[in-house]
Amino acid sequence: MDNLFATVNKIIGSHWWVNSLYILAFLIGVLWLSLVFWTLKDARKRIDDALIVAVAVATSFILPFVGTVVYAILRPAEYLADARERELEMRAIEQELHALRACPSCGESIRPDYLMCPSCRRPLRSPCATCGRVLEPGWKVCPYCAHDLKARRVAPPAEESTMLVEPAGLADGPR
Repeated sequence: MDNLFATVNKIIGSHWWVNSLYILAFLIGVLWLSLVFWTLKDARKRIDDALIVAVAVATSFILPFVGTVVYAILRPAEYLADARERELEMRAIEQELHALRACPSCGESIRPDYLMCPSCRRPLRSPCATCGRVLEPGWKVCPYCAHDLKARRVAPPAEESTMLVEPAGLADGPR
């Protein structure tokens, strides 16, 4: 048994073992500092408030490995650039919708229930002749009362007369 302890003590006291421990400690320190640096870079991309970024980095620095895991769990789901891009897309869609509610003639803002532009007097929509509700320009039928907007009333055919009409010049006879 003394032989076993002497062998283990000889291995632990060896300069190779000590150097291996130093290298391992150095690699763990580099990993820890790289996680702190990653926390800093990621927090600056995701968080707009500098104080919260500083707290996240300090937590990662003070609590090695655990602080980075806590930050990774609590960090915002999206980057600031993505949130800004989404906000810009929403503004563009809102502006497009606003443009759709503008008079095609003068560009003035109009409400959806307007029949005529109040600025340039251009007719925008027309009321249904049957029910009086507002109709869109491209509609062929009123969706409220089923009135056919494009139907043309055709007069019934007139009674045909049995009288023959001769072409002019033939009635007088030959000359």
